[in-house]
Amino acid sequence: MQTELSRRLGVEHAIFGFTPFPAVAAAITRAGGFGVLGAVRYTAPDDLARDLDWMQDHTDGLPYGLDVVMPARKVEGVTEADVEAMIPEGHRQFVRETLAKHGVPELADGEASGWRITGWMEQVARNQLDVAFDYPIKLLANALGSPPADVVDRAHTNGVLVAALAGSAKHARHHAEAGIDIVVAQGYEAGGHTGEIASMVLVPEVVDAVGPLPVLAAGGIGSGAQVAAGLALGAQGVWLGSLWLTTTEADLHSRVLTRKLLAAGSGDTVRSRALTGKPARQLRTEWTDAWDDPSGPGTLPMPLQGLLVAEALSRIQKYEVGPLLGTPVGQIVGRMNSERSVQEVFGDLTRGFERAVDRISRIARRSGS
Repeated sequence: MQTELSRRLGVEHAIFGFTPFPAVAAAITRAGGFGVLGAVRYTAPDDLARDLDWMQDHTDGLPYGLDVVMPARKVEGVTEADVEAMIPEGHRQFVRETLAKHGVPELADGEASGWRITGWMEQVARNQLDVAFDYPIKLLANALGSPPADVVDRAHTNGVLVAALAGSAKHARHHAEAGIDIVVAQGYEAGGHTGEIASMVLVPEVVDAVGPLPVLAAGGIGSGAQVAAGLALGAQGVWLGSLWLTTTEADLHSRVLTRKLLAAGSGDTVRSRALTGKPARQLRTEWTDAWDDPSGPGTLPMPLQGLLVAEALSRIQKYEVGPLLGTPVGQIVGRMNSERSVQEVFGDLTRGFERAVDRISRIARRSGS
């Protein structure tokens, strides 16, 4: 599964694996792919440095990257407290009532609320980059489009390629104009923030829009045949995220959530603003249903929604409240029906890819005879 891009980066297979778990990212790299560690949950630079140290010790000198969430436009002088003050009391009350309805316990006195969606704040991402560029990362990906121009320049100065996610050909052209090196064409089927266009339509549109810039296909890919399809559409690799959530190296901290993922079908996700304020595909739960119910107050725009629900999600996760417990995940969750190691996943992907390529080759040979 080699392409011009995978050879450029020195990886055996053109499979780019995005994950919030260092152990998964390192295993992807060791298996011959390209592991990309998600940084959004690292609000403390020292925590990111600790995990990048661990990555260095567990990737055998092979390449890996980092994914940040950085807005292209800078907002001067706005603190997290300023944003918190913008959240209406009615929305806070709705959160309290929804949690009470399901009997979700409070956090203990003095206990931190855990992960907060603060990676949207530019300074948080810049602090992450101050750490990251001290390590030999080979790729910097941005989940909110093109990062600021000075960040692109800084990455290039450090010999780091820059990737940006796009949900339309228009977005992709903007990335190309901004000097981005790789465009990730992320279809509607993907987990997390997505646009409106499905992968089968989006990938060739983006390839045509930005060629010869390399494109990675993302969204709805979880088998070797689907990898082959992405390359057949003109991509130089695939970007996989959801598939790794049920690997043995993943650390979801919840057997309840793992069981929900293993039992879910491809129709058990919903594209909702309940998590961050932007449409993000995730498991459908009674939590997402409550926010999407027309009788409720409706979601707030990003970043207000993420800050509003941060403590609530920490409580739901800590106490494993099944009806409310969810996670961002794509429609490929329907194929994620067993726990396997990252290496086993790679084995299935490579064998499936070979079978798909052989099948198409036989068809081509028959057509030419």
